[in-house]
Amino acid sequence: MTSTLSPAAAPLTTLQLVEAMAARLDAAGVSFGHGTTNAFDEAAWLVLWQLGHPLHALDEVADDAVTPEAAAQVESLVQRRIDSRRPAAYLTGEAWLQGVPFHVDERVIVPRSFIAELLADADLGAELDAWLSPDTRRVLDLCTGNGSLAVLSAMAFPDIEVDAADISPDALAVARLNVDRHGLAGRIRLVESDGLSAPALAGPYDLILCNPPYVNAASMAALPPEYLAEPQIALAGGSDGMDFVRQLLKDAPARMSPDAVLVLEIGNEREHFEAAFPQLEAIWLETSAGHDQVLLLTRAALLGS
Repeated sequence: MTSTLSPAAAPLTTLQLVEAMAARLDAAGVSFGHGTTNAFDEAAWLVLWQLGHPLHALDEVADDAVTPEAAAQVESLVQRRIDSRRPAAYLTGEAWLQGVPFHVDERVIVPRSFIAELLADADLGAELDAWLSPDTRRVLDLCTGNGSLAVLSAMAFPDIEVDAADISPDALAVARLNVDRHGLAGRIRLVESDGLSAPALAGPYDLILCNPPYVNAASMAALPPEYLAEPQIALAGGSDGMDFVRQLLKDAPARMSPDAVLVLEIGNEREHFEAAFPQLEAIWLETSAGHDQVLLLTRAALLGS
């Protein structure tokens, strides 16, 4: 790799280094969406992480001079991001969801669920709270991946117990790291299961959260390399993206308490969801992405569809 930073020039400030790395990411045409949406934010993440600063500290360290040696290490990291087309979280080994840090590696997709907003943001979560019974005690996070939604659930509801299930033993190993990291081993049980098939998931649950594989086949074929670096089993949902969801909606009522609700994330697949379940009465919840990413289903609605 040939450095584009002149060794004869005065040391760059942290902000100048972020701007230089953002320009490099833009020029390379990398794709975003794994925690950031643009080159500047991605560059800030990589620069601050490599320099050992908190990810929220850019304003505080913006004018700090960066030694040539440290700048070269940043350049090397950014070049790895460009050459490998791997998400930044795989290079740093960490991702943040609603301000909470989680271990991440290639065994799991990078956590980015909008359900997290409903759990952590008091304003957005009010809509979800209105549907929860005061007696909510048992929660299932299905397709838990790295365990982030299970952890955020346990943080949001101190009196609940959480089952976190996934088909992938590798994903559950990562989830174990995060459950232990946040001191929640006494309240979160990890279960290997293909959907709801494991006997341990008999319930009944008062709340089921699920961010399943939902990407339709045409969209899968068009994904950029950053997404293809993730475990495909956690993304691909069949021809219309609804393969996993169909089985889930059949199986869920038997695992739900009478007043239970299912909160389901389907990304950009609302059209396919409504085509697959035209009679199902869904409540679409507001997130920062709008009203078409996350929906809520009551047990009564599932039984009546």
